[in-house]
Amino acid sequence: MLVLLGFAMIAVFMILIMTKKLTPVLALIIVPTIFGLFAGAGLGIGPMVMDSMKSMTSTAALLMFAIVYFGLMIDVGLFDPLVRFILRKLGNDPAKVVLGTAILAAAVSLDGDGSTTFILTTAAMLPVYLRLKMSPVVLTCVAGLANGTMNILPWGGPTARAATALKIDVNDVFVPMVPSLIAGLVVVFVFSWLLGLQERNRLRATAPEIWGDVADAGDVFDGGTNRGGTGTGSSGRGGTGTGGGSGVEVLERTETLVDLADIGLTDTALDPHRKTLRPKLFWFNLGLTVAVMVMLVANLVPLPYVFMVGSAIALLVNFPKVKEQGAQLVAHAPSIVAVVSMVMAAAVLTGVLNGTGMVKEMSAWLVHIIPAEMGPFMGVITGLLSIPMTFFMSNDAFYFGVLPVLSETAAHYGISGAEMARASITGQPFHLQSPLVPAILLLVSLAKVELGDHHKKVLWRTAVISVVMLAVGMLTGAIGIG
Repeated sequence: MLVLLGFAMIAVFMILIMTKKLTPVLALIIVPTIFGLFAGAGLGIGPMVMDSMKSMTSTAALLMFAIVYFGLMIDVGLFDPLVRFILRKLGNDPAKVVLGTAILAAAVSLDGDGSTTFILTTAAMLPVYLRLKMSPVVLTCVAGLANGTMNILPWGGPTARAATALKIDVNDVFVPMVPSLIAGLVVVFVFSWLLGLQERNRLRATAPEIWGDVADAGDVFDGGTNRGGTGTGSSGRGGTGTGGGSGVEVLERTETLVDLADIGLTDTALDPHRKTLRPKLFWFNLGLTVAVMVMLVANLVPLPYVFMVGSAIALLVNFPKVKEQGAQLVAHAPSIVAVVSMVMAAAVLTGVLNGTGMVKEMSAWLVHIIPAEMGPFMGVITGLLSIPMTFFMSNDAFYFGVLPVLSETAAHYGISGAEMARASITGQPFHLQSPLVPAILLLVSLAKVELGDHHKKVLWRTAVISVVMLAVGMLTGAIGIG
């Protein structure tokens, strides 16, 4: 009964948020509560949730003050030069922008921390997406793909957990999986390019007054400055070109696009004339941000405290008046409420899953339904199981609770613990999209994207990446068959 209730609860939750019948916060509270009561939790459901919530408080504090800090840095214009630099390097082609997002997210993911990756990627790229009128869902999708794939790095967490659970050296797990990691990144970049092409076509169809046509030579938007090659409109709205030229000579003039993209952004966080800009404090804000990033990587003090202090200093220096400080906090309140409430609500789901014993029973059931004749394929089975199982349970629960049981069974068929550990980490691209992962909640909140919209675009792609990584692991012998 607990197995059925557990799987049904996850299915109902996913259906409700992806069809937008309920917001993620309401679904995270209502669905587990109902199923927990059916599971016989009774009044004990309260302590279950409270115990789970205690472990979430530091995460909520981190996300809250990270939103305040980076929202403030965007307001004061710290990232404006970076946006202009990215536009100059990537041009005004959405396909290049999306691919650049994937490369940036993959590079930043080298530090092994998802929250840092999503904070930096969103801070750098979201203004570009908004300026070019691209969908932020594409940003969250690509960032999620890249970070999830890179999450198998030894210092990322899952690989170390798998090695620890099976008492083997972490290098024995990771090094043979390098070809799988490379293959996964290739698929990420392919998906990113295809998503960029979709954005290019969508913008060409929905905003021709800004984007004009895509030139055959180079497939780069002309920004509406020279449609047809001989138009004279300089604003991108009045061009009346009649020639048949491709207009290649103006295709790289992205500075025109930036001006055009500012149209309609008055009184927003991207307004180039916003009152919150602090150009004279640019170097101070840059130095403070670098210091915050160094503290994040060094991990000398708790991360929530780093952002608390950073936010306090940034507010005090950039907005010395108390009224201005209050206005800044109020300005970012919607984002804070969205992400913190979701983290707290996720404690209901995890509390019910663990407190009622659903996770334990679901894991045991999955292990026992594997037929004996499938024993030689335990590595492959473990890789496939890791995709959904790490989505609805924590990495700790899977690697320390489920993997040892699977590995013990596989040993009877000559499959080593290292092979099982390698197979178990192939589901990480999918795992990182789980609502139980605080970093993904931060990502969708910073980008102001609905979690359901993110899931509809990202889940099947991450499943493909996980399967590709598993297949490459089998081809290279990193994951064997008994």
